[in-house]
Amino acid sequence: MSQCLGLRGATTADANTSDAILDATEELLREMVAANNIDESDVAAVFFTTTVDLNAEFPAVAARVRLGWERTALMTSQEVPVPDATASVIRAMLLVNTDKSKEDLVHVYLKGAKQLRSRGSTSR
Repeated sequence: MSQCLGLRGATTADANTSDAILDATEELLREMVAANNIDESDVAAVFFTTTVDLNAEFPAVAARVRLGWERTALMTSQEVPVPDATASVIRAMLLVNTDKSKEDLVHVYLKGAKQLRSRGSTSR
């Protein structure tokens, strides 16, 4: 039975530049897609967030331009500026139509965002 599930991922950008944000986002999306064996037709929508220190580019541009996701709804917003939170973070939540269970999804955390998964918070 197919259902729509949330697939999470996060990474960090090396700098607040367009190229750094796009490179990091592209790498994250490619890893998420590969780890879960999905393609654009499976993705209902993608929500991106960035920490407030990343404002040189929209992460959604990586999905649209670099991956060619022309038919997928994309949105970007900023994270709540929590004191002492990890900086330069790009998060993605893919809403994926899948036959998999929640337990079968592989959430992807790369680079400086790997520590976010170990905090045990579902909001990070």
